[in-house]
Amino acid sequence: MSWVTIALLSASIAAVVSIFDKTVLYRYAKTPLTLPLLIGIAQTSVGIVVLTAGGVPGDATGSAVGLALISGVLFGISGMLLMHVLYTQEVSRTIPVTQTAPIFAALIGLSFLDEALSILQWGGVLATVAGAALLSYRSGGGYRTIVLHRPTYLLLSGALLMAIANVLGKLALDDLPVMFTHGLRMGSLGLVFLAFSARRAPWQDVRGFFAKRSPAIFFFGTNELFIANVGLLLLLWALSLGPVGLVTALAGTRAMFVVLYSIGIAMIWKGALGEETTVQAVSLKAASSVLIVGGVWAIAV
Repeated sequence: MSWVTIALLSASIAAVVSIFDKTVLYRYAKTPLTLPLLIGIAQTSVGIVVLTAGGVPGDATGSAVGLALISGVLFGISGMLLMHVLYTQEVSRTIPVTQTAPIFAALIGLSFLDEALSILQWGGVLATVAGAALLSYRSGGGYRTIVLHRPTYLLLSGALLMAIANVLGKLALDDLPVMFTHGLRMGSLGLVFLAFSARRAPWQDVRGFFAKRSPAIFFFGTNELFIANVGLLLLLWALSLGPVGLVTALAGTRAMFVVLYSIGIAMIWKGALGEETTVQAVSLKAASSVLIVGGVWAIAV
């Protein structure tokens, strides 16, 4: 299987993770820290199990292990920023903005690695930024504007951290096996989520899920213990086989999958995810995602 296919498969699975996350946040969670707490518990446990079962490879270096751990920490902070915004914002407007990570990869390469950008790649940068901004467009209520409010800046910060995390993960994979790297990243990611979300209110919310046998347990368990780990393992596998810029770009197609999934679900179950389903809203989201995915592709060419 080629790394291109693996990266696209990872993106399609990551989109399912986003939909399930939004379902828990929108329908069941009473606090914005409830889902992060569940993720922290799950991924810390996954990291411990993977590392205990597989052991430390004999040729593992301290620097590679450090890179993997830092990658997980940055990925965790990026995820916390996403969770914070996703609690109040539509998933199809949120996820595509986070997929601007290749912009930062291109600019970092230009500034620190002397990597020149072609005209096509600069066009991709502009297209991706335009798509992200278009997703923040609001009309009605007496205004028509691009809303670059605090959530937008948080998502862009998360995209930057995600780009750096992918680069560090790629460097770690040069010396470490995929599964061991995954265990390190999930362990450090989980600890970051726990550090931010281990509060009284979310703990009470989680206990309520189990006491009432809430459907949130099914969504969370299926999502965090299986779907999310499969998607992240596939991403690491793709990173181990292909160039980090191209793999990150293909991971950006997650935006399109999220839009397609969320629109389909909202059309079948009205109000399921709090999504707008008017012709204007759907057209805007689709056009924005096409711009972002097209821009990401151009950056990676």
